[in-house]
Amino acid sequence: MYDSRCIGTILHAAAPQATAQILGSEKYDSLRGVVSFYDIGYAILVTSSFYGIPDQPGNCRHLVLGFHIHEGTSCTGTGDDPFADAKGHYNPENCEHPAHAGDLPPIFVNDGTAWGAFVTTRFTIREILGRAVIVHAMPDDFHTQPSGDSGEKIACGIIRRT
Repeated sequence: MYDSRCIGTILHAAAPQATAQILGSEKYDSLRGVVSFYDIGYAILVTSSFYGIPDQPGNCRHLVLGFHIHEGTSCTGTGDDPFADAKGHYNPENCEHPAHAGDLPPIFVNDGTAWGAFVTTRFTIREILGRAVIVHAMPDDFHTQPSGDSGEKIACGIIRRT
């Protein structure tokens, strides 16, 4: 049974079992963040914190970005796709998007920063260790196959045990 009071207790009392240190691509070199994974017994609590995200000009400048765990184990790539080796979304059950185990809620940016938390049973920490976490330039549309049309990969980090 989900009890929101336990989330606050976990965040104040326990260290995460895994984290991914997020670094932006050369084009987004100010983007930094950390994604933390806590095993809370019945699920995994995921928290994320980002800063240095470039804002859009104008009144509607608050971005929404795609956010996924990918199959790959590297944040390397090519000039055209600096995180190409992160591969596609983590999807061990071969589900259609957005039911991939690696499909995460979007990142809502406010003045270059973002913070979020959610609980999931789509994966265990052991299953995602060593995999890449990717931030995309566009929001996930939650229906385009195979990966939600989230656009360019702008930041990446590898999930490591803490």
